Amino acid sequence: MTDSNRPLRVAIVGAGPAGIYAADALMKSDTAVSGRGVSIDLFERMPAPFGLIRYGVAPDHPRIKGIITALHKVLDKPQVRLLGNIDYGTDITLDDLQSFYDAVIFSTGANADRALGIPGIDLDGSYGAADFVSWYDGHPDVPREWPLTAEKVAVLGVGNVALDIARVLAKTGDELLPTEIPANVYEGLKNNKAIEVHVFGRRGPAQAKFTPLELRELDHSPTIEVIVDPEDIDYDEGSEQARRNSKQVDMVANTLQDWAIRDVGNRPHKLFLHFFESPTEVLGEDGKVVGLRTERTALDGTGNVKGTGTYKDWDVQAVYRAVGYLSQNVTQLPFDDQAGTVPNDAGRVVADDTAEGAARFMPATYVTGWIKRGPVGLIGHTKGDANETVANLLEDSANFTGAAHPDENAVIEFLEGKQVPYTTWQGWYRLDAHERSLGEPEGRERIKVVERHDMLKASEPEKA
Repeated sequence: MTDSNRPLRVAIVGAGPAGIYAADALMKSDTAVSGRGVSIDLFERMPAPFGLIRYGVAPDHPRIKGIITALHKVLDKPQVRLLGNIDYGTDITLDDLQSFYDAVIFSTGANADRALGIPGIDLDGSYGAADFVSWYDGHPDVPREWPLTAEKVAVLGVGNVALDIARVLAKTGDELLPTEIPANVYEGLKNNKAIEVHVFGRRGPAQAKFTPLELRELDHSPTIEVIVDPEDIDYDEGSEQARRNSKQVDMVANTLQDWAIRDVGNRPHKLFLHFFESPTEVLGEDGKVVGLRTERTALDGTGNVKGTGTYKDWDVQAVYRAVGYLSQNVTQLPFDDQAGTVPNDAGRVVADDTAEGAARFMPATYVTGWIKRGPVGLIGHTKGDANETVANLLEDSANFTGAAHPDENAVIEFLEGKQVPYTTWQGWYRLDAHERSLGEPEGRERIKVVERHDMLKASEPEKA
């Protein structure tokens, strides 16, 4: 049993929105605050916090990055400590965490691309969305250069990530220069050869997963002409029902309809939104992408589609698949490879199933965010996940075995003993100030530091 005379010690692995929302939920809980209180350490693989917002949101979306302001307030609380540049499974294990903390929450997110099983998907010139997003967001663990030689590009998928990729590919480097993109990304985009970007969805406008605001933002660029074929505006009863049931679906459909009936303008870069085209094969020659084959689909009355047997080959030299993210296996936890999640019941990690079929849980081990429910929904949706997981953690807390070494200094001594160069919340303030100082001479809010060793150096306190 844990000692009720000290704060409940909780480790959260992953300092993106999901992990920070979990920390916030713990601190706001009446059970935790009015009773023994909580002491929380957030472990982050990157030297900087904020996960998806720093490394998964397009640089021309400062509105979404504004969420960082709210997350900052959580990390400023005295009950929370950030320990960055720590690789779970290498620098620290679950056994280690369980010796220092009463409970562990995993919020490791999803940073890999879901597979798309069509012929040619592995050709040179065929890319995953996650890799490209990591490149233009200045992730330290990806190559510094990206091949942008294709004049005609296909993007597979009709979600917000597909829109981000299409927009970044269609914009000029100079349009994106005022953002926080680092120099290597600007140089790459400045030399980008793309003049046509084709976005493909296998279903219709009412089934697209864009949010209305993201969709409309496509049309704001002075260099991008957004084009929708009037033949792609079609609805069946299932589609009409979806429009009646959701204001967002109806707004997206109305925007696409308006674009379909307008005259095509003369902006230099063309961005085509294609519906009812199901990718069936990436075409190659000498190991490189030379085209995309799609099958025309038709609505079946329910909002789903069926193939028509009519195929079309599209002249493209690169293909980006944005068909969903996938979480990766978490060391020492069970994992459902198909769902890409850790098996859980409302956040409690399921260890295995008994013969009677009743779930058994890993002691004091929880999940939240995309590793809990899969990579669906917007950033704000992880708040509900966090609240559910934390409520169950607190319900279970009376039966926790308790940490063997709960003193806050114990884990620091452990990391320093292993010579792990960890960063802190104070270090983030120093890195943040450094990035802002890099941007100031150019009139930019910040320029993101890319190299891990440069991030670590900027995070260190100044030597006396």
